[in-house]
Amino acid sequence: MKTILVTGGAGFLGSHLCEFLLKKEEQVICVDDLSTGSKNNIKHLIEDKNFEFVEHDIIEPIQIEKKIDEIYNLACPASPPRYQADPIKTIKICTVGVMNVLELAKKNKARILQASTSEVYGNPTEHPQKEDYRGNINPIGPRACYDEGKRIAETLFFDYQRRHNLNIKVVRIFNTYGPHMDKNDGRVVSNFIVQALTNHPLTVYGNGTQTRSFCYVSDLIKGMHAMMNSTSKGPINLGNPTELTILEIAEKIINLTNSKSTIVFKPLPQDDPHQRKPDISLAKKELSWQPVVSLDEGLKKTIKYFRELQR
Repeated sequence: MKTILVTGGAGFLGSHLCEFLLKKEEQVICVDDLSTGSKNNIKHLIEDKNFEFVEHDIIEPIQIEKKIDEIYNLACPASPPRYQADPIKTIKICTVGVMNVLELAKKNKARILQASTSEVYGNPTEHPQKEDYRGNINPIGPRACYDEGKRIAETLFFDYQRRHNLNIKVVRIFNTYGPHMDKNDGRVVSNFIVQALTNHPLTVYGNGTQTRSFCYVSDLIKGMHAMMNSTSKGPINLGNPTELTILEIAEKIINLTNSKSTIVFKPLPQDDPHQRKPDISLAKKELSWQPVVSLDEGLKKTIKYFRELQR
């Protein structure tokens, strides 16, 4: 049995990861400051003897008495409204916070995985995006706190690896969806489902022709676990290469919910990427991983979760 620390463990991805690791009979320490995570996401785990919750902001040094074997660093708001609400704190999480987590890994000689993002590619001029593409980011735009913050986090990981021989792993996560998403977090899938279930108009920004590739959460978690247990440092893309326009996603959710919603269009936010699709050749080769949950199957499970929230 390993002792595994998950920062951001009460968030959308973190809570699924904690549950997955507990099913593997690992000891899990969930660290979260609950600024965007929620105790509701982990309430079913609290009574597990192998689970421990620590309320803590990683911007402050982390004091854990137990010997840590592995660390998954997922601590950072991931939706644009959340990370733009306090951009300076977002940058601190990606710099000071990441250094604190790396120092903990160094102290424990632990393997450590960074949940990076497809946002490091910015508004890509290469399509689909491969790991060697260096991106197209506006460093002074409203999204830069997250985009550049995650790029700096990757830099810190590789500098700690070179300087301290740390056993690092970096995954670049593309759009992910599923149960435990916050209905108010401003992401496309959760926005559309909440609007559709209440028969409110679905808000599409721009003309809806911009594309995204959506990966169901269980697939993503398996990919992260495979990465942690591989010999690869990364970075490696994790996502579903099935590409749809935002308008196609909106229409699909209206159909799956039998909603009476219409679609309204609003101006596209600054620096919003026009295309997003992962090349997952490296994940297939290095991790023997690829997503298996279809978009329709995943959306039905996610819609069911949001329906139950309304009861």
